[in-house]
Amino acid sequence: MARRRGRSESDIWPGFVDALSTLLLVLMFVLSIFVVAQFYLGAKLSTVKKELSEKDTELAQLTARINDLANQLGLAQADKEKLQQQILALQATIADKEQQIAQLNANVAASAAELEEEKNLSSQQKSEIATLNAQLAALRKQLASLQEALEASEAKDREQQAQIENLSQRLNAALARKVQELEEVRSRFFEALRKAIGDRQDIRVVGDRFVFESDILFGSCSATISEGGMAQLDKLAAALLEIKDQIPEGVNWVLRVDGHADATPLGPTCLALFHSNLDLSAQRAISVVEYLKQKGVPARRMMATGSGSTAPLVAGSSPAALAQNRRIEFKLDER
Repeated sequence: MARRRGRSESDIWPGFVDALSTLLLVLMFVLSIFVVAQFYLGAKLSTVKKELSEKDTELAQLTARINDLANQLGLAQADKEKLQQQILALQATIADKEQQIAQLNANVAASAAELEEEKNLSSQQKSEIATLNAQLAALRKQLASLQEALEASEAKDREQQAQIENLSQRLNAALARKVQELEEVRSRFFEALRKAIGDRQDIRVVGDRFVFESDILFGSCSATISEGGMAQLDKLAAALLEIKDQIPEGVNWVLRVDGHADATPLGPTCLALFHSNLDLSAQRAISVVEYLKQKGVPARRMMATGSGSTAPLVAGSSPAALAQNRRIEFKLDER
C-alpha cells in the first residue's frame, strides 16, 4: 500500500507542473497583447494630436490671410472712390468744353449765314475752337485711362472678394470642426458622469447641462458642501479628470458651474449670512469650484456664476418645484 501511495503522488506532481506552466504561458500571452495594444493606442493618440496641431496652424494662417485681404480691399475701395471722383470732375469739364464748342460753332454758323461760310470768321475764333478740340481730345484720353484704371480696380476687388469668401468658408469649416470636437468631448464627459452617478432622480441632464439639486450638496441656508455632496462631486471630478487628457489641445474648454436658488425669500437667520438669493447661489457655485480644485480640476478650466431665482427650471411653488429650482448646473463649454 505504501508503494502504491508513492506512485500515485508521483503521477500527480508532473500534471500539476504542466498545468502551472500552461497558466504562465497564457498569462505571458495576455500581457503581450496588452503591451501591443497600449503601443498602438499611444501611436494613434500622437497622430491625432499632430493633426489637431496642424489644423490650429492652418486656422491661424487663414485668419491672418483674411485680415490682410480685408486691409487690401479697404485700400482698393478708397482708390476706386478717388478715381470715380476724378471721372466725375473730368466729365463735368468735358461737358463744359463741349458746351463752349457748341456755342462757338453756333456763332460760326451764324456768321457763315450772314457773311458767306467762314470767310469772315475771325482767326481768334478758329484758334479757340482748335484749342478747345485739342483739350477735349486730351480729356477724353485721360477719361479712357481713368476708366481702364477703374475697371482694373473693380476686377481686383472682385478677385479679393472671391479670395475672402473662399477663406471665410475654410475658416467656418475649421470652426465647425472645433465645435464638433467640443460636442464629442461633452458627450464623453456626460456619458462618464452618468455611469459614475447612476440613476438618480435629483441628478439629471437638461439639454447640454448636468443638473444637481442643491439639497444633495448643501444644507438649508448653507454654502458648505455636505458629506453626501462631496461624494457626488468626487464622482464628477473623477469623470472630468478621466477625459481631461483626451480633450484636443486646440479646444479651449471650461466647466461652467452655475448656482440657482428658488423664489422663496430668505428668512432672518439666512439673511444674517447672505444678502440675497443671488448671493446664496453665487457662494454655493464658488464652494463647488473650490472643492473641485482641491480634487485636481485646474482652476483656469472652471467658472462660477450665480443667478439667484431669475432662471427657474420649472414653474410653480410646490415643494417639489422649489427643490428642482434650487440647483447647481454643470456645463462643459468653450471660452
